[in-house]
Amino acid sequence: MKTTKDHDERIANMTFSSVYPHYVAKVEKKGRTVEELHQVISWLTGFNVNDLQRLIGDDTTFEQFFAEATVNPNASLITGSICGYRVEDIETPLTQQVRYLDKLVDELAKGRKMEKILRAP
Repeated sequence: MKTTKDHDERIANMTFSSVYPHYVAKVEKKGRTVEELHQVISWLTGFNVNDLQRLIGDDTTFEQFFAEATVNPNASLITGSICGYRVEDIETPLTQQVRYLDKLVDELAKGRKMEKILRAP
């Protein structure tokens, strides 16, 4: 799926710190924990809690966030729709990675089992 240049730029320039509180609120509202959220983010990006705190404090953009990340090789197993897009069909790598993260947070909030979310082989 093609996204527009404006859409991709907007996502690239969005800060992780502006979205993170929404992730926390979404999962906690559904009875999941911040620790589970961190586990999901860590699985996708390789970041630990200290890394996340630094990235939040530095107002890191998603472009910088994923440039520093070590994206899990199994991330391509993440499929389905999020924000009106099928994540597996998004052609722009950064936009796809951000939507992977959105999809994992969504699955966590919906109560999916952690081993399913983390695409355990």
